[in-house]
Amino acid sequence: MSQSPFIQPSDNATITAADTGHVFHSWSAQGALAPLPIASGSGVKVWDFDGKEYLDFSSQLVNVNIGYQHPAVVTAIQEQAARLATIGPAYANDARAKAAQKILEHAPEGFHKIFFTNGGADAIENAIRMARLHTGRDKVISRYRSYHGNTGAAIVATGDWRRIPNEYATGHVHVFGPYPYRSNFWATTPEEDSARALEHLERTVVAEGPSSIAAILLEAIPGTAGVIMPTAEYMQGAREIATRYGIMLIIDEVMAGFGRTGKWLAHEHFGITPDLITFAKGVNSGYVPAGGVMISDPIAKTFDDRVFPGGLTYSGHPLAMASIVATIEAMESEGIVENAATIGETVIGPRLEAMAERLDVIGEVRGVGVFWAMELVADPATKEPLPAAEMGAIKKALMDHGLLPFIADNRIHVVPPCVITADEAETGLAIIEKVLSER
Repeated sequence: MSQSPFIQPSDNATITAADTGHVFHSWSAQGALAPLPIASGSGVKVWDFDGKEYLDFSSQLVNVNIGYQHPAVVTAIQEQAARLATIGPAYANDARAKAAQKILEHAPEGFHKIFFTNGGADAIENAIRMARLHTGRDKVISRYRSYHGNTGAAIVATGDWRRIPNEYATGHVHVFGPYPYRSNFWATTPEEDSARALEHLERTVVAEGPSSIAAILLEAIPGTAGVIMPTAEYMQGAREIATRYGIMLIIDEVMAGFGRTGKWLAHEHFGITPDLITFAKGVNSGYVPAGGVMISDPIAKTFDDRVFPGGLTYSGHPLAMASIVATIEAMESEGIVENAATIGETVIGPRLEAMAERLDVIGEVRGVGVFWAMELVADPATKEPLPAAEMGAIKKALMDHGLLPFIADNRIHVVPPCVITADEAETGLAIIEKVLSER
């Protein structure tokens, strides 16, 4: 057995060596990794083991909505651990019941049940299972520009490259959704793009056979794919198509939910009511792994006298449940969701729009709340994406200036915690503008 390489005090080089020597990382070729070591965090800032401070404009994986080390959430986890650290899902537990109640206070009318999972991917798995069993149908329609998780059905429902080496699940069909900046429908306006995307969706439903389709699965706002803002007309049209053909509408709120867009749930922007809603990430900012499915009453009733063939050992784990309750209560009492809306409207949105006017490298900015993306281009006329090598250089420069970015393809995602102040947001945006101006 090799000796542990950890020493006290630890430093970046030691921690990195220990990590890459023993930890197998997601979505990576392992031999070339050099992950940034993070020692601690507070609010919207983190520090590495050498003491360098970073302003976090990534929220890690767009999930630390309440910021790092929120004292109320940390205390709730500690108190629950001291009282009851774990209990199986077959037992009734006060933390689990209260977490369900707190979530449902922010659900649409007609939702009275929560199925808890360990995260977003298995929330998608179980929502798909519920839709299939409720309808007696098999197929699921989702979008090409989407990400729904890295488990069997969730990864095949996903629309990006990660689906391709993992296509083992069956019954999945993909469509193109609206994306006015790079329209697949030769559209010249967002309204035209949405109308044609809806026609494409309905034609796919008809071609596949409506009686074979269990669900239409849509991210409320596609996040990893680029914070692609749908119009209310598109989302309402998708709801109407689903209703007309007896198809369940599953809205994935894993990334967009719980304050990220300046609403408790992002689908509220569009005036729709889904049949199933998946959540994770922001519900407790990832302090303890947790996710779940909000189940509308008709679907929940299906399983009153019929066994639901699904379950998880850690479904509704009490430490996660305590963190959910404390997170939602803190968001309510501290106006965190409202802060996200205000920062987006008064700081991030206007600042990014002004930046795009000055810098040709910014092809488009789009977003809402603290959920934004800047699409970077080599040529604003052709919209040719900025090459990966240049994106890598931009990422390094941002980090050198003390900003922790979220970079995806040719985009910088501006996704800080929902608790960010106007001054902190301005500091981060100024770093981005400086780096892009000097590239």
